Amino acid sequence: MDRLKQIESFVAVAAKGSLTAAAQAEGVAPAVIGRRIDALEERLGVKLLLRTTRRITLTHEGSAFLEDAQRVLADLANAEASVSAGGVKASGHLRITAPAGFGRRHVAPLVPRFLAQHPEVSLSLNLSDRVVDIVNEGFDCAVRVGDLPDSSLVSVRLADNRRRCVASPAYLKRAGVPQHPSELQRHECLTLSSEASQTRGWAFMVDGQLQHLRPSGRLDCSDGQVLHAWCLAGLGLAWRSTWEVEAELARGMLVSVLDDFAAPPNGVYAVFPQRRHLPLRVRLWIDFLKHSWGDPLYWQSAVG
Repeated sequence: MDRLKQIESFVAVAAKGSLTAAAQAEGVAPAVIGRRIDALEERLGVKLLLRTTRRITLTHEGSAFLEDAQRVLADLANAEASVSAGGVKASGHLRITAPAGFGRRHVAPLVPRFLAQHPEVSLSLNLSDRVVDIVNEGFDCAVRVGDLPDSSLVSVRLADNRRRCVASPAYLKRAGVPQHPSELQRHECLTLSSEASQTRGWAFMVDGQLQHLRPSGRLDCSDGQVLHAWCLAGLGLAWRSTWEVEAELARGMLVSVLDDFAAPPNGVYAVFPQRRHLPLRVRLWIDFLKHSWGDPLYWQSAVG
């Protein structure tokens, strides 16, 4: 129990930015939270938080531990909910958001089945390629694809997201096939201009190290589907998720290049505010997505 309290206090301090705010939320003295953090750091043998009179910041080890700690607490809450819910029915309105392209293809088609399982739940789906502020805009849950910069929210990894560098056969015949990521600078690269994704650039493994490149070209767009269409039209190279281009790769309409330098996959996540008592409808929605996307047969049937 002491270990769990220490982890809960650490996550609360990281989310709220201060011992005082975390203590107020729990109804204890700030010194209690401080002692729990001290005990956690002593047990782990690392410094998790850098504390001054003005601010608290995460160390490198603290940032790494935070993601795992959030996941453990979320999994524990889901496990308790699945046992305690029993015959309780989910009800109320569920507001969710997801990236436009991924949402159209892999979130919206699942909604009817979820509502059929939970007839007392209603649902609003927002599709947007901007990073929606789910707390201030009143959303219960967001589906996010790729790196997660916001550590103040709880995240649950639902599936892998693999990226590939692709182009049409016509473009490669005209411009040549890049053999190394450094050669992208002489190619027309179709880049996403939205602040919502690819903020760190295109990722490749070079000499055992993960590198992020920011290639450029004459065209960029904030809409991934437009980049997809431009790529099919032979206008340049694009760095797209496998779920977007698998069908065209299978038909030979697109060709994957630089596969020897492919980066490890990032993730597809459910992201939600830090809440002590997550509504049952939100927990069930997250479990539903995790179960659906965790089935390898889903991704095979979804491509086509």
